[in-house]
Amino acid sequence: MRTDKWSVQKMILTAMLAAVSGVLMSLEFALPMMPPFYKVDFSDVPSLIAVFLLGPLSGFAVEVLKLVIKLVTVGTNTMYVGEVANLISTMLYIFPLYIIYKKLGSTRRSAVIGMAASIVIRTACACAVNAFVTLPLYATAMGVSLDQVVQMVASVNPAIHDLNGFIVMATVPFNIIKIGLNYVIGYLIYSRLLAAKVVTDVKTV
Repeated sequence: MRTDKWSVQKMILTAMLAAVSGVLMSLEFALPMMPPFYKVDFSDVPSLIAVFLLGPLSGFAVEVLKLVIKLVTVGTNTMYVGEVANLISTMLYIFPLYIIYKKLGSTRRSAVIGMAASIVIRTACACAVNAFVTLPLYATAMGVSLDQVVQMVASVNPAIHDLNGFIVMATVPFNIIKIGLNYVIGYLIYSRLLAAKVVTDVKTV
């Protein structure tokens, strides 16, 4: 199957991956010592597979569609701030990951290197986005100050006293854990597909 254009088969595969991703996004769970609005889910796994097998536009489409599915079926428990953060994260990881993957030869090794680099990029960007975009938005949506949001987080992790502490003690470890889990599972599935020669004829763009 060639993917140099949006064939019917590619659209179907993208839609199927998006549907799975939407379901996985609704099956979220909290981590101990983390803010209540930080939830782990495995919805990046289908988009990761889409990036490797179908290309970055397919991966991006999976991420956007999963948000639509989640909002329609479940709604939001973060007043849409979590969904905004997720969309920003999508743009920060798909294209750098794909560029590294392709530049290094589209192999398992290049996939691992791309994912490792992506974890660093996404975590660093998440720190900036949380500090200057999502946390202020969350505070505004709740009708409280940013300091009050940090105090709310301190109730579950007393080591957090200010915004810097929030970034270091919550944002960094949370992103490493969540992204790492998604990437490990996504890579294992991708490797199995390659081993089974399911994607032998797929040419990504």
